[in-house]
Amino acid sequence: MRLLIVEDDAEASEAMSRGLSEAGHECQTAEDGEAGFAAARRGRFDVLVVDRMMPKLDGVGMVERLRQEGDQTPVLFLSALGEVADRVEGLKAGGDDYLVKPYAFAELIARVEALARRRETGSVQTLLKVGELEMDLIARTVCRQGKEIDLQPREFQLLEFMMRHAGQSVTRTMLLEKVWEYHFDPQTNVIDVHISRLRSKIDKGFDRPMLQTVRGAGYRLDA
Repeated sequence: MRLLIVEDDAEASEAMSRGLSEAGHECQTAEDGEAGFAAARRGRFDVLVVDRMMPKLDGVGMVERLRQEGDQTPVLFLSALGEVADRVEGLKAGGDDYLVKPYAFAELIARVEALARRRETGSVQTLLKVGELEMDLIARTVCRQGKEIDLQPREFQLLEFMMRHAGQSVTRTMLLEKVWEYHFDPQTNVIDVHISRLRSKIDKGFDRPMLQTVRGAGYRLDA
């Protein structure tokens, strides 16, 4: 996969390029929005990774210009600006996803690869729905019966995984590998703690619990 990284911080750009290259991707870099715009017009890329705040031309302006010219290459915005209004502005400018700094590098790789898969299949799933529970993957919001639920990043990841496997029993091993990216059992109660917190947020105050404990198996999210 060919990636264009547009980032004015040379150290951050080098680290991203090195990490993504080690993950098997071909990377090209640009140091500001104007250079990124020119590179995107010249080359064929699968995904653009674009910093939001840059000199000469910021990331939002760069992506707006590309979209005006008909370039629909998927864009992942990176930014320290994490408010909902900031994310919405980036997405309205033509971004496809938005990752707030600081971030886990594994999540960066996962999001880049997810954008490439969406382009290949031609379908973009941005809303997950299980019964009365809804998750917006773009705005990073969760609602139940229209009531917004505030989740921490790890809780959001955990719920996303549970929603993608709704109605199925999800084991501790699956959660450790897919949500925490542990390929061993750290012998801690980290899953129990996060499940308990998540359950209190999505079930408390509602008529029926959705997050179930499956004795001897793990957990299940039921509609």
